[in-house]
This record gives sequence, structure tokens and C-alpha cells, in this order.
Amino acid sequence: MKIVLIQLLLIVVVIITAVRLLRGRGARTQAARRLGLMLFAALAVWSILFPSVWNQIARMVGVGRGTDMVLYALVVAFLSFTLTTYLRFREFENRYTKLARRLALDEAGPPQPTAGVPRQQEQPYAGS
Repeated sequence: MKIVLIQLLLIVVVIITAVRLLRGRGARTQAARRLGLMLFAALAVWSILFPSVWNQIARMVGVGRGTDMVLYALVVAFLSFTLTTYLRFREFENRYTKLARRLALDEAGPPQPTAGVPRQQEQPYAGS
């Protein structure tokens, strides 16, 4: 199997995207996602205005058609979206779990003795 330059590049981009999205959760990661979305939107507009450019780019990197090149870009974008959504939902689930535990503890209050059952008194230690 012969690996073309674009295949190697796409594999590297997918791995870097996955690692980056799995590690970062702060403001920097959110800013990078927003910049990526803006870049993706700009490329979409560019693709609509100049569709033949994708054929030229595809030939330069060794892909047969421009539509295949667009498909590869969409696969990378979809992977990024999927990983981001997964991480966001996982974080929400953790928050909801902590909130539910906190509410349960707050609503439970201190333990109440049951009526009619005498409490056992502690026996003093009868050591030697």
C-alpha cells in the first residue's frame, strides 16, 4: 500500500486534533475552536466562490479530485466536532452528578432518631 502525502498529512492532523481536544479544556482551547470554526467558515465561502481551486490543491497534494479533498477536510472537521461535543457532555454529566449529590446531602439534613426505639448509650471503656 502506497501512502500519499495527503494521507500522511490527514492522519497527522486527525491525531493532533484528537490529542489537543482531549487534553485542553480551558479558555485557550475554546479560543482555538472558535478560530477553527472561523477558518472553516472562510474556507466554505472561498469554496463556493472559487470551486476550481480545490482541484488545483488536490492535484498538488496527490488527491485525484477536489471533491475528495473537501471530503477529507469535512472528515477532520466532523471528528473535531464529535470530540468537542463528547467532552462537553462528559463535563456536564460530572457537574450534574456533583450537583445532585450536593442537593441530596443538603436536603437530607442531620440524621433523626426513630421514635419508640431507645438509643444505645455508649459504654465506658473497661480496660485493664
